[in-house]
Amino acid sequence: MELTGRDFDRIPRGNVRVPVVEFARLWLAAEQALDREPTNWTFFGVAQTCRWLAGATVRRVGQAPRLADAPITRRFGVAHDETIEAEFLAAEKLLWRRPVPAWLAERPGWLPAIVATLAWARGRSGTPPIDVPAHVQG
Repeated sequence: MELTGRDFDRIPRGNVRVPVVEFARLWLAAEQALDREPTNWTFFGVAQTCRWLAGATVRRVGQAPRLADAPITRRFGVAHDETIEAEFLAAEKLLWRRPVPAWLAERPGWLPAIVATLAWARGRSGTPPIDVPAHVQG
């Protein structure tokens, strides 16, 4: 996904509890990493979560553009406090589910990346879910 300054300007300030510029830098780093490694589930989990939190428009092949949906619940619509908290709880619940569903085992790193992104963006963790190179400009 190619990001522009407009994408960053549209990030709902209430959806993240870290400085918006830090969130934008993480999102950009995740998208760039995903471009380099399109089969990396960790990068996809971070990017997918950032897209939803930012209220981004996504364009899937053969489909009309639409708002990004929630990564775990697949809930459509704009993210806000209640849906973000529900998404975090659903992700944590799935993280501890045993046995691990086969579809989830086929996505190594995806779920931990979503949980870590939500925790970081909402101020529960001081560590971004992936390394953000110093040269990434948000």
